[in-house]
Amino acid sequence: MFTGLIETTGTVLCVTPNAGITRITIGAPAPLVGRLNTGDSIAVSGVCLTALDIEPNAFPARFSADLATETISRTTLSRLKPDTVVNLELPTPAGSPLGGHVVQGHVDATATLVALEALTADTEATDYRLRFTIPDALTRYVVEKGSITVEGISLTVAAIRGSEVEIAIIPHTYAATSLRTLSPGDGLNIEVDVLGKYAEARSEKPATFSVTEQYLLANGY
Repeated sequence: MFTGLIETTGTVLCVTPNAGITRITIGAPAPLVGRLNTGDSIAVSGVCLTALDIEPNAFPARFSADLATETISRTTLSRLKPDTVVNLELPTPAGSPLGGHVVQGHVDATATLVALEALTADTEATDYRLRFTIPDALTRYVVEKGSITVEGISLTVAAIRGSEVEIAIIPHTYAATSLRTLSPGDGLNIEVDVLGKYAEARSEKPATFSVTEQYLLANGY
C-alpha cells in the first residue's frame, strides 16, 4: 500500500517495447534505488510496478520494470519518453503514519490536463490551481474535499464541475513532484479513492440480514 506522499522523482532513461510487454528503465537517486530488492513494489507516477534489474551503483542509479498489457492500456507509462520526470514512492511499512490516504497504485483511468496555473505571478511562493478532465465513469467517485490520486500524488479535490476536477497545489507539491514539468493536453494517471468504490459495491449488494418481528421474539425482545 502507498499513501500518495511522493518520496522523490526519477527520470525515464528508456522505454523498450518487447513481445507481450514493455520495459521501462528509470534513473533515480541512489539512496532510494539502494533500498530496492528484485521483486519489490514501487509506485511510478501512481502505478504500482515490480522492480527489476536494480543497479544502485550505476550512473545514474537505476531500476527497470515490465509493463503488462493492462498497465499499458490504463496508464500513461508506455507513452513516456526519455528524460520525462516521474514521481516515485516506496510502499508504506505497516504501523507507519498514514500521511496521505490509502493508495493502491492501481490506476483507474487517465485524465487530460487542462491547466496548471500560478495564482500569484512573479513569485515562487505561490500556490497553483490544477484542472483536468476525467472520464464520466469516474465522476461518481470524486467529491469536493475528498481524496484523489493524480500521478501518484495524494491530493484534495477543491471542486468538481461535470467531468472537470480542480485541485489546489501548494508550492512544495509543485516543486517536489513531476507536476512542474507538465503541459496542457498531457495525460495524467488517476486513481480514485478505493474506499468510495468499496462503499458503492457494498450499497449495491442486497441486505443479508434484517431485524424482523420473528427475530425479536426468538431472541427474547
